[in-house]
Amino acid sequence: MPYLSIIIPAHNEERRLPTSLDKILKWIKTKSYSVEVLVIENGSNDATFEIACQYHELHPEIIAVSLMSRGKGRAVRYGMLHSEGRYRFMCDADLSMPIEWLDNLMSFSAPVVIASREAKGAIRFGEPQQRHFTGRVFNTLAQMVVPGIQDTQCGFKLFNYKAARDIFSRSVIDSMAFDVEVLHIARVLGYQIEEVPVVWNYDPDSRVRLIRDSLTMAADIMTIKVIDYKTNQIYQTLNR
Repeated sequence: MPYLSIIIPAHNEERRLPTSLDKILKWIKTKSYSVEVLVIENGSNDATFEIACQYHELHPEIIAVSLMSRGKGRAVRYGMLHSEGRYRFMCDADLSMPIEWLDNLMSFSAPVVIASREAKGAIRFGEPQQRHFTGRVFNTLAQMVVPGIQDTQCGFKLFNYKAARDIFSRSVIDSMAFDVEVLHIARVLGYQIEEVPVVWNYDPDSRVRLIRDSLTMAADIMTIKVIDYKTNQIYQTLNR
């Protein structure tokens, strides 16, 4: 059983994936513990899956998985529930947070540790003002569900195996708002969440589509609120 599983959701990532996998493999060589890397391709129309398979042939610790349907939440959920590591780390394919910062996240003992671009001490490089503003607007909405968390959307989050199993077996949202749902479930289940400042580099080839994705994510946050309200109503009824 590997000590650490790294889960990379990958949709149309043929350009960025090789560089990121090379960096991760170099980092793995410095570790005394075992690591597996799951590349979860989902609904790509480029060579993402073929590239992941080529890396697997040379590096067995890299596991290539192909899902037919799109959705970052779906890909991460699959990876979290099918990986075997004692710790399970979701990681954006662009490595906008240098992989070396994972050492810092792993130094915390909380069952859920999330990288934050907004926590005190975080450093952001190259992010356009419009992108940052849109992110802050979305976080204002996210506060309705997970108050107090400054950055729900940074794509680098670490879970111990129990938290990963408990949280992701209950998640249902497939869009990029899945982060909010996952953190909400963690809170409901009583898991401590540690928000850790990181260095983050903006990639101009980001897969985020500001207008469309923001509207979808906002709608999904309202879905989370409705589900949470109905769940609480049922709980209160049963306990009267």
